[in-house]
Amino acid sequence: MRPPVIMTDSSSDLPLGYIVENKVPFISLTYHFKGKDYPDDFGNTLDYHEFYDAVRAGEMPSTSQVNVQTYVDKFREYAEQGATLIYIGFSSGLSGSLQSAQVAKKTILEEYRQADITVIDSLSASLGQGLLVYYAYELRNKGASKDEIISWVEENKLKVNHWFTVDSLDHLKRGGRISGAAAAVGGLLNIKPVLKVDNEGRLTPVTKVQGRKKSIRMLAEMLEHRIVRPEEQVIAISHGDCPDDAKLLESILKEKFSFRQTIINQIGPVIGSHAGPGTLAVFFMGQNR
Repeated sequence: MRPPVIMTDSSSDLPLGYIVENKVPFISLTYHFKGKDYPDDFGNTLDYHEFYDAVRAGEMPSTSQVNVQTYVDKFREYAEQGATLIYIGFSSGLSGSLQSAQVAKKTILEEYRQADITVIDSLSASLGQGLLVYYAYELRNKGASKDEIISWVEENKLKVNHWFTVDSLDHLKRGGRISGAAAAVGGLLNIKPVLKVDNEGRLTPVTKVQGRKKSIRMLAEMLEHRIVRPEEQVIAISHGDCPDDAKLLESILKEKFSFRQTIINQIGPVIGSHAGPGTLAVFFMGQNR
């Protein structure tokens, strides 16, 4: 019996090397940048640094959800092969792409009645979604069945903690996350928000601190208070083109904990368009979010 195919999308922010090595099929979200549409494809088409440098210089990218036809075309490939497909998608609380995937599944099932497609709303983003994909692949490689993989992801997705900080409040203001007045005052006082992804898969402000170093230490504190069995875990850090801050956060965490593995990677342009350069995030499993 063939193992299930596990698909994700580019908002999972996994390293390109991991995607290539494991032959992970994925859907690219799209962003509009410098007058052109680009696929968000793990840094393959456009270098992350080039993207963030342009945003720092004032470029204003925009993003769009994946349309139904893109999913239909991709799902059809696997239906024609008779493959079992599990798609672990970007949070429905942050994008309408998941809804497009669900509509596409219905379309394919009308065309191929025997198609075996499961669409999972990860309620996660960036490497929080990426961790679910990573653990799902570990299960698959150990011989887990489709049902075992789906059950594990559904039972554990609301244990994936997402803790973020941003360097500039301007991008959150543009996205309607905070008011213009709050952004102006925060900028003057060097206020750095700390945010999380909640149980509805939405980005939610939790607290504010003054200064970048304090915000990085706050991310470490959130992990310290909430992580379970760290020695068994793969933890993940994603960043908006601030690798030194990501390494600093990793070193702070490793002073207190031993982890099974650490993944560090850039935040892709779609999420980066809304969070901005200097975004830093840590992801791990807790009892809950």
